[in-house]
Amino acid sequence: MAHKLLIVHPSHYRSKIDRTIYRVSRRPVVPLTLPYLAALTPRDWQVRLVDEQLQGIDFDSPADLVAITAWTLNALRAYDVAKAFRKRGRPVIMGGPHVYFYPEEAGEHCDAVGIGEGEVLWSRMLADAAAGRLRCVYRAGPLQDLAGLPMPRYDLLELSRYGPFKTFSALSSRGCPFRCDFCSERLYLGGGYRCRPVAEVVDEVTRCRSRNIFFGDSNFGGKRSHAMELMEALIPLKLRWSALWSAYLCNDKEFMDLARRSGLLHVNIGAESIDPHTLEGMNKRFNKVHAYTEMLDNLRRRGISYSLNFIFGWDGETEEVFRSTLDFLHEQKVPVAYFNILTPDKGAPLYDRMKSARRILNEQEIGRWPGQVCHIKPAYCTPEEMEQRVREMYREFYGLCSIFRRLPLPLTKANAASWFINLSQRKMARAKHDDNNFDGY
Repeated sequence: MAHKLLIVHPSHYRSKIDRTIYRVSRRPVVPLTLPYLAALTPRDWQVRLVDEQLQGIDFDSPADLVAITAWTLNALRAYDVAKAFRKRGRPVIMGGPHVYFYPEEAGEHCDAVGIGEGEVLWSRMLADAAAGRLRCVYRAGPLQDLAGLPMPRYDLLELSRYGPFKTFSALSSRGCPFRCDFCSERLYLGGGYRCRPVAEVVDEVTRCRSRNIFFGDSNFGGKRSHAMELMEALIPLKLRWSALWSAYLCNDKEFMDLARRSGLLHVNIGAESIDPHTLEGMNKRFNKVHAYTEMLDNLRRRGISYSLNFIFGWDGETEEVFRSTLDFLHEQKVPVAYFNILTPDKGAPLYDRMKSARRILNEQEIGRWPGQVCHIKPAYCTPEEMEQRVREMYREFYGLCSIFRRLPLPLTKANAASWFINLSQRKMARAKHDDNNFDGY
């Protein structure tokens, strides 16, 4: 008889004040983690998937093993879910980015934790669970080769819950070739930068049977030659796809022309700052502020929707950074921007430096709640002032007057995408002051 496996992606609590579970009736992006873990599961297991943002969890449903994937944002909810299943005698295993950085903490709430990439760990953990010999900790080094990864089991998801114009997630690479001072993402992705064979990526997105694809890579263009080969292969598919890549690629004419021809709809770019000294301190020298105007012109000329990420709170900044950034965005008519407070994520050089200087506030709460929360002692204002200034930036940038000044009429797909994002982000301007929940989650 097949063993029964329940794989759960927990939701998160709305805020530290409002401990209700965040739920939606539908969402447009189909997640990759659940169907991919199902694809890694040996055929002698019967698998069910639960995306808690969209559906409730039946804690009394039959399961020989419950697997929970946890990010720091949903870790507290993940622990409560694990507790409910263990109370009913169900063994629970956990993995994911949060477990990578907090294995001891996670281990207190489950029967076993998996640290590292799932391809190495998954079958071993399931075999031990089936034999009743689960160990407390499983560790794995990074995969050396991303060839031959299984196709996600989308057949196990209730795809109707993701709307009529659903976007499927895909990965063409793992890791990032850069070492930004504030970023720890490259660590839990296995370190280094590895690319999947182009033919396998194309096969995967073709099987989705959707024209809407989101490449969730940390840096889609981390290896230019691979990205060029993949974009060339995407042209016959006539997709509308989105990705994240580094700013300098937008000044590469050949790269951008190919991106447009292959169906690029939207690109997210980590601009981080309009101050060269700040970028140098972040170890992000490859971002050239003097080339930002050309970068944005290149995107506009090709009719590509885009968004820029910014980070505030870096030592050496002054209070003028908020006004000067908004002036730049309005002058350039940037369609979408995200404003973030510098956060010392565990594993990043910034974390070690801030911890050594005793500038981290409420370390155990970093990343646990949605919203832009200041977890450090900024050099030029109080944490409360930092949160208020970022909140004010959202309110001004996504105010109706700003939207109508910045955005062209939604007569193209790219412009329509920009309008959709702006209108969806307006909820940030109406966020409650007490829970700081204004990041459009």
